[in-house]
Amino acid sequence: MIGMFAISLAGHDKGQMYVIINEDDEYFYLSDGALRPIQKPKKKKKKHVQPVKSGFNQTLFHKLQNRQLIYNEEIKFAIKERRKQEVANV
Repeated sequence: MIGMFAISLAGHDKGQMYVIINEDDEYFYLSDGALRPIQKPKKKKKKHVQPVKSGFNQTLFHKLQNRQLIYNEEIKFAIKERRKQEVANV
């Protein structure tokens, strides 16, 4: 699931979109590139996050899989583009 978009289902950030940058058995580590930069990801239980099944950014996915350097601006841009797609599909 690394590289996929995800939406928070619970907490003060409910409805916020993130990119999954890492995961373990119980938690996702999420970044939005702004309030939660990649250097300090949000740790959130998997049950409180809904991965967006139909979407991930190819560039971010490949960089995360290959452990390449990712900039916060790339994450912000990917989320912005995903939001535009959602609005266009409505």
